[in-house]
Amino acid sequence: MRAKRDFYEVLGVAKGASDDEIKKAYRKAAVKHHPDKNPGDKAAEEKFKELGEAYAVLSDAQKRAAYDQHGHAAFDPRSRAGQGGFRPGPGQDPFDVFRQAFGNSDFFDAFFGGGGGGNGEEREPGGPTRGEDLRYDLEISLEDAVAGCEKEIKFTKPAKCETCGGTGGEKGSKLVRCTQCNGRGRVVMSRGIFSVQQTCPKCEGAGQVIEKPCHTCRGEGRHNHSHTVRIRIPGGVDNESRLRSSGNGAAGYRGGPSGDLYVVLRVKAHDIFQRDGDDLLCEVPISFVQATLGGEVDVPTMTGKARIHIPTGTQNGTLFRLKGRGVRNLQDGSIGDLHVRVSVEVPTRLNAHQKAKLEEFAKLCDENVNPQSKSFLNRAKDFFR
Repeated sequence: MRAKRDFYEVLGVAKGASDDEIKKAYRKAAVKHHPDKNPGDKAAEEKFKELGEAYAVLSDAQKRAAYDQHGHAAFDPRSRAGQGGFRPGPGQDPFDVFRQAFGNSDFFDAFFGGGGGGNGEEREPGGPTRGEDLRYDLEISLEDAVAGCEKEIKFTKPAKCETCGGTGGEKGSKLVRCTQCNGRGRVVMSRGIFSVQQTCPKCEGAGQVIEKPCHTCRGEGRHNHSHTVRIRIPGGVDNESRLRSSGNGAAGYRGGPSGDLYVVLRVKAHDIFQRDGDDLLCEVPISFVQATLGGEVDVPTMTGKARIHIPTGTQNGTLFRLKGRGVRNLQDGSIGDLHVRVSVEVPTRLNAHQKAKLEEFAKLCDENVNPQSKSFLNRAKDFFR
């Protein structure tokens, strides 16, 4: 089991930090790692819980004093110094600390939809609860990203238990009073000289338990199952585009609604085209003769071939634009352009006859044939004077 980090280190503050500094540090980190901003990211979820645990202790003067004196041992039930730290358990909302830090302000509701548990809904302790949102990373080709396509994805997720139909109980089973908390939903734990009231771990705060839990799902109402989803990818998506498939996330607990599935796209690098927003770029080699004399050249596009005119004396690196041959914009439907950069290819393997002809050509050329070279030589002469 991994050792706990120092709570001050978790929040990124000094040990002597003021209450205001602790609250500001927690707010900033909690917003960054909030599950609603990082759906399906288990590392962010664990970080958010760790932040909540640290803030619950350091924002409470009594708990902070105990922590400063005894460290994590102050909240260890095996230690007489323990007084019960923050550790969200079943039925206990880990977002309460987050709301407390933001003062239950409108900011929390506006920014995260007023939700608890990262799903935008209130959770009823021990009752039906919405399932988690899931993330699936899907790699597609640039052609599919530009034109759009349909993909079938297969993954394993918590699905509704077929044995109990998601209720969590055997057939005919009913809810009975929890014997551990006697129906109150909370229990009092004595730790050293302190007595702490906390959510009942057996009934998760509901005060009731299932009389005969389902033997397949053990009362959870769901179990892992292979699932297939067909999704439509619209033309114009890009790297990190996120598609939402409503209701295809994890099944809810004890008959609760399912979460959503978020498909995050990864577009593979292409052999010919590079993408820049809604525009595409490709590099086309042309011969020395084509660049000198001009002509027509066929170039590739995402929908086939196109022909461009190469003017006489085209220089290496010249850009040509093919309007409307790029990528469709997802928001306004406009289409970007295709930019073709020509690369003048210099001959490397000439036979004796070819070399002789080039040498003959060079003798026929005067300074007006290469005006750029003439201009550069004149500037160089002025520089060295």
